[in-house]
Amino acid sequence: MAEEIQTPEGSVQLVVDERDMKSQFANGYRIYTTGEEVVVDFGFNMLNPNPANSQAQMLFKAGDRVIMSYPTIKRLSLSLAQLVRRYEDQFGPIPVQPGGGQARK
Repeated sequence: MAEEIQTPEGSVQLVVDERDMKSQFANGYRIYTTGEEVVVDFGFNMLNPNPANSQAQMLFKAGDRVIMSYPTIKRLSLSLAQLVRRYEDQFGPIPVQPGGGQARK
C-alpha cells in the first residue's frame, strides 16, 4: 500500500508493508508515562467471570503494548481529534461512558 504524505521538503510517497500486521479489538487502554516515552496498553474490558470474592470486578485483558515518543503521541492525538471531529460533524456526538475503559499510571 502506498500513499502520498506532505513534508516540509515536499511530497513523499509512503510505502506501508502490511505483511506481518495483526488486527486486535480493543475497548480499553492503559497509559504509562516516563520522561522520554508514552506506553499505551490496548486490551479488552469485561466483567471478571471469576472474581476473588463476591464483589463485582472489572477485568482488563491487555493484548498489545505500543511505546511512542511524545512527538509521535502528539501527532497521533491530533490525528485522532481530527477524525473524531469529522465523524461527529457527520453523525452527531459520540457518547463517552464515565471511566471509558482507561487507566492511567
